[in-house]
Amino acid sequence: MNTRNTKTKGIILDSLKESKQALSHENLLASLEGQVDRATIYRVLNRFCDDGIAHRIVGDDGKQYFAICINCEKKKHHHNHFHFRCLSCGKVECLANEADLNLPSGYRVANFNGFISGYCPSCSQ
Repeated sequence: MNTRNTKTKGIILDSLKESKQALSHENLLASLEGQVDRATIYRVLNRFCDDGIAHRIVGDDGKQYFAICINCEKKKHHHNHFHFRCLSCGKVECLANEADLNLPSGYRVANFNGFISGYCPSCSQ
């Protein structure tokens, strides 16, 4: 089933692309300043994850964050990178290095959610 490209999807996609960090639902709701309602943001973010446009990160704070995918396909994400949340400024970002997962024979990775919290370079000084 094809989905329509709507103005709302475009606004949310642009926000994710322009951000240099992963965004929570609350971050998007605040930055969009009433242009899009809460339920629509959830629906669009979930669709982006299903379509391989964005990936979902579950933080150590229990929140879900969303970041743009690079080289992913529908329902098949191609990234095994860690995510980092700064305990001082709250920024959540994807770290560039891929994690090398050496699983025992017979195991196959379907999802990876590596999450690290600490202090970003700006806040550690």
